[in-house]
Amino acid sequence: MSPDAATRPVPTDPARRPATRPVTIVTGGGRGIGAAISERLAADGHDLFLTYRDRRDDAEAVAERCRAAGARVVLHRVELADLDAVAAVVPTAVAEFGTVTGLVNNAGITGRIGPFLDAPIEESELVFRINVLATIVLCRSAIAHMSTVLGGAGGSIVNISSGAATTGSPDTYIPYAASKAAVNVLGMGLAKEFGMAGVRVNTVSPGTTHTEIHAAAGRPNAPAERAARFPMRRAAEPHEIAGAVAHLLSDDASYTSGADIRITGGA
Repeated sequence: MSPDAATRPVPTDPARRPATRPVTIVTGGGRGIGAAISERLAADGHDLFLTYRDRRDDAEAVAERCRAAGARVVLHRVELADLDAVAAVVPTAVAEFGTVTGLVNNAGITGRIGPFLDAPIEESELVFRINVLATIVLCRSAIAHMSTVLGGAGGSIVNISSGAATTGSPDTYIPYAASKAAVNVLGMGLAKEFGMAGVRVNTVSPGTTHTEIHAAAGRPNAPAERAARFPMRRAAEPHEIAGAVAHLLSDDASYTSGADIRITGGA
């Protein structure tokens, strides 16, 4: 990927800029937490650019529910391990909508659940490439478009981290926890560097949530298995994460930047 590809300002065509509706990119918007975020944002009046990797039918079903709520929705297939493809996401969204006002970096992977010494380094490399490097590329591209210093109109970014970032997740997925700790620090730094440019950056850190990510990691029953450890004695539901994201993208959070909202049931 060209060093400047993700930071070159994306031109906005004023003729295509919506008068009032925010336009938000949600990565991994076709399933799990991403689907819940997409549907909540559609209900709140956002138009949406949703990325997905596979299972187009699932993404289409989410898009149709969002359209039924009044949103304009564009689906975009991308492999987040391909950083050149990732660098094209924001420009493609701007070409479709005329502007982008919000970015939710939701898509990510955990790697296999298990002891640290059993985690292949190749898997850890992929975890960091998708969870950290792709997030950096998307943030660079979005900020270059949104920054008022560079001619943009400002905007808001929400990075989805994990409660694991502060526990280390021993015997579970330490490399994943480390990648999410990097996401936390990324959000903190970006909020401080670009607050003066009209870009707010915040983080939402869910605890264990009922999604398919656990099955992909080899432990489909993980939410039920872990529930007894949590003060609320249950795992989260995706819609309980979506509400915090919607708040951070809203005008109600206009002075909130650099925050990390933990949604972990008290853990």
